[in-house]
Amino acid sequence: MIQPSLMMDRPLLISGILEHGAAQHATQEIVSRETHGPMVRQTYAQTAGRVAQLAHALRGLGVEQGQAVASIAWNNHRHLEAYFAVSGSGMVMHTCNPRLHPEQLIYILNHAEDRVVLFDSTFAPLVQAIAPKCPQVKAWVCLADQAHMPELAGVPGLHAYETLIAGQPEHFEWPEFDEKAGAVLCYTSGTTGNPKGVLYSHRTIVLNAVVSCMPDVLGLSTRESILPVVPMFHINAWCIPYSAMMSGARLVLPGPKLDGASLYDIMESEKVTVSAGVPTIWMGLLQHMEQGGLKFSTMRRTCVGGSAMPLALITKFNQFYGVDVRHGWGMTETTAIATLTNLSAEDWTRPDEERYALAARQGKTVPGIQIKVVDENGATLPRDGVSQGELMVRGQWIVERYYKSDKSALVDGWFPTGDIATIEPNGLMTIRDRTKDVIKSGGEWISSIDLENAAIAHPAVASAAVIGIKHPKWDERPLLLVVRKPAQSLEKQEILDFLAGKVAKWWVPEDVVFIESLPVGGTGKVQKNELRRQYGGVFTSGNAPG
Repeated sequence: MIQPSLMMDRPLLISGILEHGAAQHATQEIVSRETHGPMVRQTYAQTAGRVAQLAHALRGLGVEQGQAVASIAWNNHRHLEAYFAVSGSGMVMHTCNPRLHPEQLIYILNHAEDRVVLFDSTFAPLVQAIAPKCPQVKAWVCLADQAHMPELAGVPGLHAYETLIAGQPEHFEWPEFDEKAGAVLCYTSGTTGNPKGVLYSHRTIVLNAVVSCMPDVLGLSTRESILPVVPMFHINAWCIPYSAMMSGARLVLPGPKLDGASLYDIMESEKVTVSAGVPTIWMGLLQHMEQGGLKFSTMRRTCVGGSAMPLALITKFNQFYGVDVRHGWGMTETTAIATLTNLSAEDWTRPDEERYALAARQGKTVPGIQIKVVDENGATLPRDGVSQGELMVRGQWIVERYYKSDKSALVDGWFPTGDIATIEPNGLMTIRDRTKDVIKSGGEWISSIDLENAAIAHPAVASAAVIGIKHPKWDERPLLLVVRKPAQSLEKQEILDFLAGKVAKWWVPEDVVFIESLPVGGTGKVQKNELRRQYGGVFTSGNAPG
């Protein structure tokens, strides 16, 4: 018989993170770049007071526990306050990706039954366009003071954030309830069909935040200054707003300016030591630094996810800029981090090139997560680093079913990710491709990710994407799309010759298309569906690549 414990039973709630941060790290600073005006600086204690004011204001607007409050906003201090005020009071924080197509945004606002929408003034035209089609929303709150309110004729229940919370009490009695209650709602990017909602619990968020603070994950403490470049509308900014306050780290919020020059400026001026974001962000930052001959003075490590980080960039970060790159993997359905680069003591003794190659993998599971790969029949494949199949995941913060769905998303208790992966005997996982992106040519598999990484290693390549498209002889063949670096010349044969020395001969792309830019979605990922739509007939139509 299992013996019950004699320990106190207290729920894991997001309000507990706020109370801890305000009590134990009261003077720690939050720095926020605003859409309008100068930087805003406030302490954790001041933030907790403003969070309480917002909680009172939302209650005054008639929002009840269990109802959803949406945000269409950048990473800034008012958005952070909403993170804690909404969930802490028992409502559901619904973060919306403003880069979704307006019709998809309308769909998710209505599907979530949002009662209030908080938005940055940047998105005022978007709000004006979608408001008439969101009848359940009773109030639209612009995250600004009265002086920076946009003109929005016809938008009902319009408020200025600062006016709304002014005069409200700076203390709120945070309710206690089941830690498994819904806390945050995020929707998938919806590349095919309507986006699907993932409703995270308080328990899920708190546990993930605890793990994120661990030394071999983000390694957060009061000595760190962290800049989450990953948007707060994308998988809770990988739970960094919660883990920062939990650990007492200094939190730097970049606002709407995410170009290389703006990021470098805020990193240097605010002495950022840790950051996190998708590879496209780091490509832009490094390009700016290379052009200006710039170096970091305080940056020590960054967490990368969302898509594969090219080995060439990882090498540059480490060798030339002294920044440790921790490559991770996760998705909306996994709350945030599920695996992350975790080098062993032995790994740290390897030559630099070998260590960087390990960092280019997607890493090992963090505590609380399990993974396996299966074949097309669902049989578990060996952890030999060679056998590749669909990646399956389960754990403490993995989705069981999508919001408002009666059907479980699991297969035999595991979530099928749609990624093709291998796992080595020591647990190191490598994403080989997406099931929809892997290329089958003449009966053999080609990894678009590996080809892209090889292409980006060329000094004249700014970014690259590989898609598999129909071929009359080989069923599918890879097509390489390349964006040249500014003022760089690069021709087709040169890049093909470069690749011939780095990949198997039959992997070398059938052709190359040079384009001005790659289509990027709201989460920073290259939209390969769009590339296939534009270039899918290159090998079958007889037309030369454009």
